[in-house]
Amino acid sequence: MSPRRIVIRNRSAEANLFARRTFIAFVGVVLVLLILFANIYNLQVESFEKYQTRSNSNRIKLLPVAPNRGLIYDRNGVLLADNKPVYSLEVIAEDVDDIKASIAQVSLLLNISADRQTKFFKSMKRKRRFKPVELHSRLSDQQVALFSVNQHKYPGIFVNARLKRYYPFADLTTHTLGYVARINRKDLNKLEQSGQSENYAATYAIGRLGIERYYENMLHGTIGHQEVEVNNQGRVIRTLNYTPPIPGKDLTLTLDIELQMIAKRALSGKRGAVVAMDPRTGGILAMYSNPSYDGNLFVHGISTKNYKKLLESKDLPLINRSVQSGYPPASTVKPFLALTGLEENVITPSTTINDPGWYQLAGLPNKYRDWKPWGHGIVNLSKAIEQSCNIYFYDLAFKLGITKISNMMQRFGFGERTGLDIHGESKGIMPSVAWKRARYNQPWYTGETLSVGIGQSFWTVTPLQLTQALTTLVNHGERKIPHLLKANTELIIESNGNTYHQIIPANYEPPAPLVLKQEKNWDLVLNAMHNTVQKFGATAYKPFKGTTYDASGKTGSAQVARIKQDEKYDAKTTSENKRDNAMFIAFAPFDNPEIVIAVAIENVAKGGGATNAAPVARQIMDQYFGDRVITSQASTMTYQIPAAIAMLPQEAD
Repeated sequence: MSPRRIVIRNRSAEANLFARRTFIAFVGVVLVLLILFANIYNLQVESFEKYQTRSNSNRIKLLPVAPNRGLIYDRNGVLLADNKPVYSLEVIAEDVDDIKASIAQVSLLLNISADRQTKFFKSMKRKRRFKPVELHSRLSDQQVALFSVNQHKYPGIFVNARLKRYYPFADLTTHTLGYVARINRKDLNKLEQSGQSENYAATYAIGRLGIERYYENMLHGTIGHQEVEVNNQGRVIRTLNYTPPIPGKDLTLTLDIELQMIAKRALSGKRGAVVAMDPRTGGILAMYSNPSYDGNLFVHGISTKNYKKLLESKDLPLINRSVQSGYPPASTVKPFLALTGLEENVITPSTTINDPGWYQLAGLPNKYRDWKPWGHGIVNLSKAIEQSCNIYFYDLAFKLGITKISNMMQRFGFGERTGLDIHGESKGIMPSVAWKRARYNQPWYTGETLSVGIGQSFWTVTPLQLTQALTTLVNHGERKIPHLLKANTELIIESNGNTYHQIIPANYEPPAPLVLKQEKNWDLVLNAMHNTVQKFGATAYKPFKGTTYDASGKTGSAQVARIKQDEKYDAKTTSENKRDNAMFIAFAPFDNPEIVIAVAIENVAKGGGATNAAPVARQIMDQYFGDRVITSQASTMTYQIPAAIAMLPQEAD
């Protein structure tokens, strides 16, 4: 057996190996530290501003603050559109010990439905626990008071108040003011395209129709900001800075709410519209379309049931008949046609015709009949307007021809938008040879010219167009642009000491005055309209009998359905939608007109313009020229309703 070898350790070699490893490790540590310090230097010194900005953006949030929407008043300072506080019940889940039990108790206390509770719990799952979640919107005053008394029992549950639009007069002003509604995707796209989306960051509603839409930029205001500090969970810790929003401008309209009330009362149970305007300025005094609807329904989001009811109603309440419905003007345009005849030297004030009750074109079998079967006998210009003689105007239209008629009527604004400061206005139809060829690819017939001579055929107008045309007539050719925003002739608006320009469409040009060859022709026609109201036996004499003001006007009855040659119109046997429309235009006082009115009533059961439409204008004028009590509260508004007006026993026009 060989002897065991003894291994002797080389301590020097081991020491050298250890020293080398230690040195390498030390160098490695130093390198790592150098890299670490270099990175720290880069973060803390070189990139300080960059990361400081990132840190602040995570720590500091800029929250938008919505401005209060401007208020809207009538010409006398009566509030038409208000911002009313709406109360909602909200819950912060993390502050409630037993969320299910608390919600059940509060729901029992305030009579909150099971559906609302279910929606609340669904919404709560989508939000952080420190964010408020709405349990009930639009609390009643009774519910607010009841919860306030018991609020100490329910920590984490509170009442929150927000301002929302409120229209005190409800359906009385909807077609004029419009309404605000929740901003939808289409609205957002338009705001982004116009570069206004940032100004609506905290706004939930936008003007949808009428004044609310047309003057949205004025009413909305300018957004404010709240600079807050938040933690890493997004909870607001404190407010660092606050920039208040700039409220929207308050607007004062030319509208008179008392005249609106009279218009609504006068049109009760009827389909139609009334427009009253100050011919000196173009300011709209009243504009009411019946039936109407409550704009407040849309502010909070109208239900499917209510919206379907409005859409499917045979009375079409969503249509603003004042500016959107096209009515045959009927005999209300006879003064304008008479003026055209005088201007074209086709007739003179002494020109007469014999009216046997019918008119017939040479070589044709059809007879165009007068409203009075036995005729009016010998008729001159003034009598033709006073008695609304169809035969005189058949003959006048035949002599003029459609081209001269159409050209002159367009100068009065027929067939064109008036320029009123709300959207959706209809142009109506002023027929011509070119129009019919473009529309139907058919020639124009002489018989159609005769129908145009009494405001029938293809001719349609809006009540607003009639009002504007009458304004031009009483102003001897000076045209006015109708407007609802209170303004002087330079279109400057003053509100609460602030002066700013009315919104005027691009390419706006003041309308050129209508100049006649003979100035006296204005008075010839206006005097005949004066006689129509003031002369015994004229078509509008009885509806205005006994007034304290000097009114003038013209009646009209528009045929809706075609009547065969051998048939006679009978409202009793005619279906409702085919009955005649009643029309009327008027102005007062005669010497210096302050108000012009147009009335249109659809499918009247009996009579025509004198029986149905003229009394409506009478009531509005009675109120305008009578004593009135102006208050700032809708609930205390007082107004006069004229006494019963005697009706014509036999309808003229």
